[in-house]
Amino acid sequence: MSPRSQHSIRRAKLEESALLSDLALRSKGSWGYPREMLESMRQELTYSPEVLEEHPAFVVEMDGKVAGFYTLEPIAAGESRADDGVELGALFIEPHRQRSGLGRLLLEHAAAEARRLGYAVLVIQGDPNAGDFYQRMGAIPAGTRPSGSIPGRELPMFHLDLESSEA
Repeated sequence: MSPRSQHSIRRAKLEESALLSDLALRSKGSWGYPREMLESMRQELTYSPEVLEEHPAFVVEMDGKVAGFYTLEPIAAGESRADDGVELGALFIEPHRQRSGLGRLLLEHAAAEARRLGYAVLVIQGDPNAGDFYQRMGAIPAGTRPSGSIPGRELPMFHLDLESSEA
């Protein structure tokens, strides 16, 4: 059975902030990063109730349990596409649910939500390991950005055109 027939997507609840933060760290850890590197990312991967309240955040549930989530966040002034875009602040899937289609479902939902909010582009700062996924989804490479948690590390950027994309 496909994930489309077994899932539900809903707005994240403020009281789920710790659960989502832990999920983000587990998901990031699935790429095989060393523990020290993950610890240096912990603050950046923490989703407080305030973040969930201020920015659209949605979870996908499977069998009544949160299996992944995403957030939409404003683009910093002066950055590319800040005038007509919104940033995919997070997209994380439980490691045992990865490669099941849930990432696609959440990205499609994020794109639809961004369109509904009036944005023309979804800006994505992706993990280097997730670049192929974003490109398969129609996003185009758009340079790099310094990591917010690891000095000297550059992260790939992508733009998903919401006016011409089906995602």
